Amino acid sequence: MTINKLEILGMEGTISNYKRGRHTVHPKHCIIIFSNIKTKKEANKLIGRTVVWITSTGKELKGKITRSHGNNGAVRAHFKKAGVPGQALGTRVKIIK
Repeated sequence: MTINKLEILGMEGTISNYKRGRHTVHPKHCIIIFSNIKTKKEANKLIGRTVVWITSTGKELKGKITRSHGNNGAVRAHFKKAGVPGQALGTRVKIIK
């Protein structure tokens, strides 16, 4: 399955977790899973795109997809300032640019 540029805009994904190690958690870096992205090659096409997570109060937190994560199509996104809060885990993000 190939994905063109029009299908990428507006695509929704789920924040699965923070980037983490054995002893550290990085709340600025999130791992995002898109349901229709299945390979690392397809995930690499999303690098450089902007994702947005909307809080319950309507505030938008923007992040940038920086690299792929693993071999099954997950990506890593970097958010500015303090990153995303814990209640964002398991919620939806959207590609806007």
